[in-house]
Amino acid sequence: MERLESWKLALERLRSADGADWAEAGRLVAEIARMSTDATLRPAAEQALPVLRQAVDNDDHSVTLAAQRRLGVVLEVVHDLTAPRFGRRNAAPKKLSSEDRARKVLGLPLAVQLTCEDINQAYRRAAKGMHPDRGGSAQAFIDLAAARDILIHPRAYKDA
Repeated sequence: MERLESWKLALERLRSADGADWAEAGRLVAEIARMSTDATLRPAAEQALPVLRQAVDNDDHSVTLAAQRRLGVVLEVVHDLTAPRFGRRNAAPKKLSSEDRARKVLGLPLAVQLTCEDINQAYRRAAKGMHPDRGGSAQAFIDLAAARDILIHPRAYKDA
């Protein structure tokens, strides 16, 4: 992380300078490409290297613009890696309960109180397309019936 911070500062300094030192930018990006272990930073640096090396003694405006853009891409990746992560962004999604899985199978909303009639209507609607006589699979139809049973008799399937 300390190395990323120093790279970030050096890249920002190079990017904000009026007359960019493309030789220094090339050395810095080569170091990043050589020493980085990140799967996004290394390819970004490797792709920027040829353009930065081409811009060293080149007065062509299109080449310097391309070099500025490539340097910006590398800086953006470094910014993303050094940005603080708040909350549970990298947390695994919460596992669904058996009742919630059954609601999804029947196409019912998760947070609504259901009556037996609502459950049976949803079952009939879904069974029309999943019945083996109508081209559906037998296993899908069995799963549909099990989902209806779980929702109608939740105490019997508490541990499922």
